[in-house]
Amino acid sequence: MANRRFEMFQYRHVIHRMRMGDSDRTIAKSGLMGRTKCGSVRMNAQQHGWLGPVPLPDDEVLAQALESEKKPNPTQVSLSHRHADQINRWVEDGVCTTTIHRALVDHFNFTGSYSSVRRLVQQIRKKTPKATCILDFAPGDAAQVDFGKGPDITDAFTGETLATWIFVMTLCFSRHMYAEIVTNQKVETWLACHRRALEWFGGVPGRLIIDNPKCAIVRACFHDPEVQRSYAGLAEGYGFLIAPCPPRDPQKKGRVEAGVKYVKNSFVPLRQFRSLADANAQLQAWVMGTAGNRIHGTTFEKPLNRFAEREKHLLRPLPDVPPQIAAWTRVKLHGDCHVRFEKIRYSAPFRLVHQNLWLKATDNAVKIYHDLKLVAVHGRLFRPGSRSTVDEHLPPEALAYKMRDPQWCLRQAEAVGSNCLQLVRQLFAHRVLDNLRAAQGVIALAKKYGAARMEAACRRALFYGDPRYRAVKSILNQGLDQEPLPDTGNVIQLADTYTRTGRFLRPGNRLSNTGERGCS
Repeated sequence: MANRRFEMFQYRHVIHRMRMGDSDRTIAKSGLMGRTKCGSVRMNAQQHGWLGPVPLPDDEVLAQALESEKKPNPTQVSLSHRHADQINRWVEDGVCTTTIHRALVDHFNFTGSYSSVRRLVQQIRKKTPKATCILDFAPGDAAQVDFGKGPDITDAFTGETLATWIFVMTLCFSRHMYAEIVTNQKVETWLACHRRALEWFGGVPGRLIIDNPKCAIVRACFHDPEVQRSYAGLAEGYGFLIAPCPPRDPQKKGRVEAGVKYVKNSFVPLRQFRSLADANAQLQAWVMGTAGNRIHGTTFEKPLNRFAEREKHLLRPLPDVPPQIAAWTRVKLHGDCHVRFEKIRYSAPFRLVHQNLWLKATDNAVKIYHDLKLVAVHGRLFRPGSRSTVDEHLPPEALAYKMRDPQWCLRQAEAVGSNCLQLVRQLFAHRVLDNLRAAQGVIALAKKYGAARMEAACRRALFYGDPRYRAVKSILNQGLDQEPLPDTGNVIQLADTYTRTGRFLRPGNRLSNTGERGCS
């Protein structure tokens, strides 16, 4: 009873009972007011002459007279009141209560509790309540679009658990909705959901009121939002306007916000989903059944009836040819002559390295543009880590090394001659070094000096047992390929001479004699 608050009609009733002769004890027993409070009111009434045969004053005068009944709260003043001005400014800026408490602790050595800050923030917000107005929409004028967190679905066939999102598009006038469960919020998913939603309604509303997701709005701004290029192309194709909400103001699309909550609280609980396709089949049946035939809490009509009778024929017709769904994104050509899109690499001409390009991805193709000019076309890949490379996009030196593999070197060496082929084979037979560049260098010498000289130089290098690129090049530079090779017999005889006793080796007796002479 100590914290009980009394309305003005209760005070009037108590004073009327006093004028009728009831005591404070009697009034207290009836439960209207405690004896202590009743005695205070009686004293105040006697001072103002209200217990006599005079009419009671108006509520405003009565309230001012009874203001003295309010006693000050004897509790200690909260520590947060010392920072009331700063907290008030933060509340006006929209800072949340937890952030305010953390800032007070970090910057002002605040020792009070979070609850004290929360109570003061509540008092401030009560003094400055925010008023809103209801937005009215004509039939076919607008629809609102949003994503909401969906259920985790475990596929009954693969056992994979999928984290999902719920895409909802709600017509503002009839409240008829389209809902779909998806696994991501990518640009292509966003666009494909729009196409299926518009085909579900059988027409196009004049505007689509959306939040500021990255798949739709590149830069959120109150006055000049920047629309994602892919979404802008879809809007042009279907003929609707994009109306982004101001940042941090979801009340501008409250109808779809309520629709998302309705799906999450009414459809998702207590249901079993075998797969993503099964979940969407159940969701569509629920939209056309339970959701479409309920009595809406605002319109007091069934959304399907309101849509069919008053809105469907006012939607804009769908285009004869649906616009192509394409995801546009800005990419940069890296030093390896590839751009990266969704963890997959696609090549582009090497002359554009380190420049920003536009990439257009459709269901089956990827196109790369530079200054409105198409510079590369690839088939669409979907496995992360994959790579699509066109050889013409690579620099000549890198392409040469890539194309001139060992088989190419052997074919070119065979065209030069048997000695060249034998030398290249010995290069590739090395047990330690990878002599691909050496073989490529030997083949390149044939273009400079001709096949005949190249064959002679290789024969000379093989003759002396030095099958290296440097040896062949040295032979050609010095013109040694033009000189005849030494006679085979003389070479064998020279070799026999070296394999017998050393040329400068003296007998042991001569060494001993010499030693004796040296000692004497």
